[in-house]
Amino acid sequence: MSDRKSAVVISAHAADFVWRCGGAIALHQELGYNVTVVCLSFGERGESARLWKEGKTLAEVKALRRNEAENAARALDVHDIQFLDMGDYPLRFTEEAENKVVNIIREVQPNFMFSHSKWDPYNTDHMKTTDFALTCRMIAQAWGHNPEQKVLGAPQLYLFEPHQTEQMQWKPDVFLDITPVWEKKRKAMECNEGQIHLWDFYTRVAQQRANHFKRNSGGMAGGRDCKYAEGFQSVFPRTVDELS
Repeated sequence: MSDRKSAVVISAHAADFVWRCGGAIALHQELGYNVTVVCLSFGERGESARLWKEGKTLAEVKALRRNEAENAARALDVHDIQFLDMGDYPLRFTEEAENKVVNIIREVQPNFMFSHSKWDPYNTDHMKTTDFALTCRMIAQAWGHNPEQKVLGAPQLYLFEPHQTEQMQWKPDVFLDITPVWEKKRKAMECNEGQIHLWDFYTRVAQQRANHFKRNSGGMAGGRDCKYAEGFQSVFPRTVDELS
């Protein structure tokens, strides 16, 4: 295990980590973290409409989606990306997959984690992934589970922004300035050629969150400049020694 700080992203489909926390990944890699991305599926059935319309087979779609995710991970300087190939629409959560992810979490010992919103009626794969992530985090903290492994501490779980925020009961309480790494995120987004329609959508989201960053970093007049940001909702309380 590395002495560097670390983070784990649990992504339902192969491109989710790019749109929703690609800036956070690139930024923390630059800050010296090792970020591990776990893709539960390739999004081959439900998030690859363009490829199916082109007449691709299931094997071809999965291969293309994997290649796109690997290229995006390189663009973001991801430390490690792992594919569990669980299938999607719907994702099926097994004890085997649970044990795999718990083992990854215990090996990485993340300082914080990312996953999806708690509610997503448009894509239940997403909200079930967050429930799965919370379950795996809980198991990784259990002293009686594989006691020869190092027990996990209590990393924060940040829920990244869903596609239709207002419908998904997601309320951000953290805004992260990703301006210094924006070009990396945009390059990573452009690796996902099967979802070109999302490139500009998530560019606009980042610009809107930058406005919220500025509004909350000192008020309309005092806030420092920010061109691109990502928003997150934290699950657990923060413990601090001083309020600011």
